[in-house]
Amino acid sequence: MRAVVVTEFGGPEAVEIVESAVPEPGARQVRIKVAASALNPVDAGVREGVFGGAGKQVGLGWDVAGTVDAVGPAAAWSVGDQVVALDHGMVKPLGAHAEYVVVDTDAVAKAPVTADAAHAATLPLNALTAVQALDLLELAPGQSLLVTGAAGAVGGYAVQLAAHRGIAVTALARQGDEELVQSLGADRFVAEGEAAGFDAVLDAAVLGEPALAWVRDGGAYVGVIPQAHPASERGVRTTSVAVAADGARLADLVRLVDEGVLTLRVAETYPLEEAAKAHARLAEGGVRGRLVLVP
Repeated sequence: MRAVVVTEFGGPEAVEIVESAVPEPGARQVRIKVAASALNPVDAGVREGVFGGAGKQVGLGWDVAGTVDAVGPAAAWSVGDQVVALDHGMVKPLGAHAEYVVVDTDAVAKAPVTADAAHAATLPLNALTAVQALDLLELAPGQSLLVTGAAGAVGGYAVQLAAHRGIAVTALARQGDEELVQSLGADRFVAEGEAAGFDAVLDAAVLGEPALAWVRDGGAYVGVIPQAHPASERGVRTTSVAVAADGARLADLVRLVDEGVLTLRVAETYPLEEAAKAHARLAEGGVRGRLVLVP
């Protein structure tokens, strides 16, 4: 099979397409024939060596949408099932940017019936990050939340999920994204410098200490890069989300997609062999929705 990897760290030019053996599922694992897989900023970080792995082949890609085509013992899925999954992991020889991927059975959920594979592939990593970050904030209906980077993939899901929970959501994004974030369910839109006094901040834009300043005394802050949150001050509880594969939670998110609560956004699709071109487009910035690789 073909797979997208890096063997040396660098910019988009470091991305390679290699031939690799088709992986075999073990116990409580399934193999998915990949129909689509989103490209995320974490893939750029892996490509640049942020997470280590020097001297090794490192596979790229976390998001999976496709069809189960082989199952291991006690896998709880059937060949032919249309599924989505999170292929979790920073540094390993193969990722989800490939023609086939093996994942643990409990990382898998049935695919949305209202979306094609390219759109479904934008769900697992970003929506799971958003919902797990919201869980860490422990907000009650009616409390106030500022979402930074609200027009991005994680931020957009966070806005929709928080609004669905009855939380009063304020969106921080670029001026040109005001209409977009309001369509996602934000009660208010603010530009940087106008925000203050929120019960919590979900910092999808990775602003760090400036975003912490917008939380009221005794509130809560959650970042989206593990262990990279600012230190607590003024009694503000600070933490960061380390996204975990969770098939049951992913199934809940799929249900919200099919109910129209969550919006799946695809910016552009690329064939697998143009993965380097997709990385170059991601590096340009300003992408609204996800870039998706289609084997």
